[in-house]
Amino acid sequence: MSASVRTPVSEDTTPARSAAFSALVGLASLGVLLQGVWAGLFLHEGQDNDSTWVEVHARGAEITLLLAVVATAVAIARLRSRRELVIGSVLLTLGLVLEAFLGGLVGDHAGLQAVHIPLAMALMGLAVWLPLRARSPRGPA
Repeated sequence: MSASVRTPVSEDTTPARSAAFSALVGLASLGVLLQGVWAGLFLHEGQDNDSTWVEVHARGAEITLLLAVVATAVAIARLRSRRELVIGSVLLTLGLVLEAFLGGLVGDHAGLQAVHIPLAMALMGLAVWLPLRARSPRGPA
């Protein structure tokens, strides 16, 4: 009877490790997308800062940020050798913090929309890239 040889599986190739990360970032990217929809609803209707859609937009930002924080924690805990994923998820979280801060100021300083909206688009790109990168083998992007 021959002994089986076990090949160690690195954390980079274990699908379960990147699956949780990809799901969390995927949900965060859905949050970023919905933020645009909700903002469009209250901007289109010309509502004031006390409208229902403004409130939905604010709560959506909090949930999206929470998902990004959890995804970053997963990246640090389970994917730490995937430096690009750790850095990308930290950047996503920090970007969402900045985005939420600017969003809180937009009601009083409408000119900040010139930064708030393009930053949201950049965050969407990062949120789409991260789970795609998590599924690819380790190496240059």
